[in-house]
Amino acid sequence: MAGEAEQQLRAYVEYLRDMGVHDFYRQGEPVYAEAASFAAVDAVTVVEDVVATQSLPTKPSVVERQVASVPIAVPVAPGPTASVPSRPQFLEPPIAKLVSFDDLVPLPATRVDAAHKAEALIGIKAEIGDCTRCPLAYAGRRTIVFGDGDANARLMFVGEGPGADEDASGIPFVGKAGQLLNNMIQAMGLKREEVYIANIVKCRPPANRVPEPVEANTCDEFLLQQIDVVQPQVIVALGSTAAMYLLGVKQSLSALRGRWHSCRGAKLAVTYHPAFLLRDPRMKGDAWKDLQMVMGEMGLKGATRG
Repeated sequence: MAGEAEQQLRAYVEYLRDMGVHDFYRQGEPVYAEAASFAAVDAVTVVEDVVATQSLPTKPSVVERQVASVPIAVPVAPGPTASVPSRPQFLEPPIAKLVSFDDLVPLPATRVDAAHKAEALIGIKAEIGDCTRCPLAYAGRRTIVFGDGDANARLMFVGEGPGADEDASGIPFVGKAGQLLNNMIQAMGLKREEVYIANIVKCRPPANRVPEPVEANTCDEFLLQQIDVVQPQVIVALGSTAAMYLLGVKQSLSALRGRWHSCRGAKLAVTYHPAFLLRDPRMKGDAWKDLQMVMGEMGLKGATRG
């Protein structure tokens, strides 16, 4: 019976997501909702009915806590002289909420030492658990893809999100795009085991679509912790989605490439996502220029040909 109730509740979570009420099941105040207020009122009423009628844990669930905190604007039909109210702040487009990783929280006062970085990463992974914080938990994901590589890496790559191969294995960048990334790393004179690789979101978006803002904004707290633990010298943002959320700006890739940015005490470079390079191999030369800029900063000589 409990499993049946959970499935029904998840179905209503999907319904609410379709209506635009994304953050009702998270702790804290919602960041935004994109639905019209009529839909928000109807959707919250549905969940309240489910919570009231189904057998739920004695401890208040995240759903119960958040239903009460979803801001609801009940529309009133304007009279002959009434003016239409301004758009509520929580209905503003989510792209306006972009905040760089540098501005999300201050850098830690004390940093994790090299001997305890691997242990600290394990702690972050345990904190994530079987995550249900955002809609991707209910969108068919199989595995949470945490990260991979050296906890003391000088170089960190950040992509967009897992694909089908990553969702199956639990390891980032293991499909065709991952094979190309491995070749890029080797060309720089490094091994994959010497770098750290992660993504903006840790669950595969349906059909490999771009992560929605609520998904990226929910997951970024864990990526931020990973960066703060690894403390890389250089971060390479792979593609526009990774660059947008790390830097908190929405600009074209051409405007961001070829110069240094800052992220959590590291220098950040922007280049093309390997999946894009597979679709348009003509851009591999430009991507190599970006990696050469990274190599120069890190004092890498590149792979030697035998």
